[in-house]
Amino acid sequence: MLSILMRAGSFIAIIALGYLLRKAGFFKAEDFDTLAKISIRITLPCAIITSFAGKEIDMALLSLPLMALACGAVYIAIGFMMNRGNDREIRAFDMLNLAGYNIGTFVIPFAQSFLGAMGVVAVSIFDTGNAVICLGGAYSLASMVKDGSGFSLRRLARALGTSVPFVTYILMLSMNLLSLPVPAFVRSVAEVGSGANAFVAMLMIGVGFRLEANRSQLGHIARIIGIRYALATVFALCFYFLTPFALEIRQALVILAFAPIGSAVPAFTREMKSDAGLSSAINSIAMVISITVIVSLLLIML
Repeated sequence: MLSILMRAGSFIAIIALGYLLRKAGFFKAEDFDTLAKISIRITLPCAIITSFAGKEIDMALLSLPLMALACGAVYIAIGFMMNRGNDREIRAFDMLNLAGYNIGTFVIPFAQSFLGAMGVVAVSIFDTGNAVICLGGAYSLASMVKDGSGFSLRRLARALGTSVPFVTYILMLSMNLLSLPVPAFVRSVAEVGSGANAFVAMLMIGVGFRLEANRSQLGHIARIIGIRYALATVFALCFYFLTPFALEIRQALVILAFAPIGSAVPAFTREMKSDAGLSSAINSIAMVISITVIVSLLLIML
């Protein structure tokens, strides 16, 4: 228990460091984008390569992307149905801000530290389905509701094709299933980058932490957060008790269920010309809640 608390405490300390350094002026707003690029395009792909290399994947795990898509679809549907009496703006906002998981820069560092290589593999495979929701699926559906525009399959395909983590997931999964080895030099470099992933990701979260909502929006925030984590509890119980996977995989899925909202959601909210400040506040609050819940779950499960 002490080792889990110390490790989790180090994550929280790095997040706090990033936040305090931004407040002190050491980091500027644009530095968040730089850290995000390092995390998403360098250290996260390295962590994916390291986790997949040399591992034998159970074919049953290929159902995980479908589970991710199903979870995303439920969140989007709830966002739509609970606002049938509201205007299109609120309905579209809730559809977008309920769906998707922050896996690459949030869950994978936890999985690396607490759940072992197969836990990271399971999380990575799940994220291939989650990426469809986070990188354009939820946005396209929400935009369609807001302004009546059609679903953009081309936009979604372009977003997925230019996502370095998604392409890395697909490449490593394909190589694994075809029993193709990762070159020794690539694996060696990836191991170095993988070691930096947790630090860079947590620092990035701290630098990007913002609460920009006003008091009149507290009710809306409470509704989004309440529905999000109520459904997360249902999903976590289903993942743990109803899926046939090994314990390590089920533990990873429980952590996934309580992942915060996707980090790209505020940017998509801004692009949809909705309230990006409110979206950022929801995203940041979800970070705090997810850290608290996940650390508590790790203490119970491990």
